[in-house]
Parts: sequence; structure tokens; C-alpha cells
Amino acid sequence: MKKYKYSAKTEAAAKEQALYDLKTEENNIVYTTKEVKAGLFGKKIEIEVIKKDEIIEFIKENLLNIVSKMGIEAKIEVKNREDSLNFVIYGDQNALLIGKQGKNLQALTIILKQIVLQEIGQPFRFNLDVGEYKLKRQKELERLAKKTAKEVVRTKIEAKMDSMNSYERRIVHNILNDWKTVYTESEGEEPNRYVVIKPKEER
Repeated sequence: MKKYKYSAKTEAAAKEQALYDLKTEENNIVYTTKEVKAGLFGKKIEIEVIKKDEIIEFIKENLLNIVSKMGIEAKIEVKNREDSLNFVIYGDQNALLIGKQGKNLQALTIILKQIVLQEIGQPFRFNLDVGEYKLKRQKELERLAKKTAKEVVRTKIEAKMDSMNSYERRIVHNILNDWKTVYTESEGEEPNRYVVIKPKEER
């Protein structure tokens, strides 16, 4: 992964020079900033720039390396969905990569994000999926959340959903966030936290 360094009196000036030299736009780069000494009393700003395309290739290479060491043949597709960068693995042992309740996939995501953090010096947002398992799971959870919420509205009795990881709980919270008749809360202790859908009191 190539890293480019630029320095100037201000961060804006250093970034402007970087974009000019690399012939790109700001949304196509990631950079870190630090202040360095310039002479006896002066200071300047130095930025280290990495192109997003190179980060994407770095993620793909490391992901394929990890999967290969697990004895799994796979290919990686990069998809942009709703302003989100998604790496989708298609392999010959998807069930193993996903694991029970997606735990292997969650662990793989944590490892990969830590590798990227160490390489570029800051968090880089992306999603990891296997055979679009997460996408299917998201749609399933959204349907279940809406169905359960309607039952809560009808009966005025709160409903506890099955335990979920933080990613899945966020899906439920988000899909019901705009409902005026129910609200959601996460309860319990990890790794068995769950979402409770509760009726809102009428005013």
C-alpha cells in the first residue's frame, strides 16, 4: 500500500497539494495529520495520504489470505450499497465462515478491521458479509421487528426478542426508530443482550 506524505503550514494546504498531485478528490483518499517542527521555532502540518482504492485492495488481499489459511477457496466482491462499502465473500464453505448466529463472521470482521487500523492509523468503515448472509438476515430481522411491533401495539404488552449481536440489535432499533407507537431498548448482558419492544404511552 503506497503512502504519500505532504507538508505545509496548514492541513488544508497540505491536503490541497495532495489532491492536486494525485489527481483525485477528497472522498477518494484517507489521511492522518500530525504537527512537526520546522526549524527552531516554527511548526508545520504533515499529512500521510492513502488512496481508498489501495485500502480496498489491501483489505481484499488480507481477507483472501485469512480465508485461504482456513482451507477455504473463495472470491471477494466489493459492492457499494447505501453509501456503505461492502466486501462479500463467496466460498465453498460459507456456513463455516458465518458460524453459529454469525459469530465467525463477526470475529473475522473484528480481526480484519484491526489489521486495517494498524496499517493506516485510523478506523476505516466497511462491512463484511458471506454470500449476502447479512443482507438476508437484515431483511428477516426487519420483517420480524415490524411484525412484533404491530403485536405490541395491538396488545399494549412489551415483547422481548431473541438475543442478538450489536449489529443485529442496531437493525431492529433503526427500523422501529420512527414508529410513534413503540420504542425499543437493549437489555441483558453480553453475549446474550436482546431488544425489548415496548408500547409508547398515549398522551
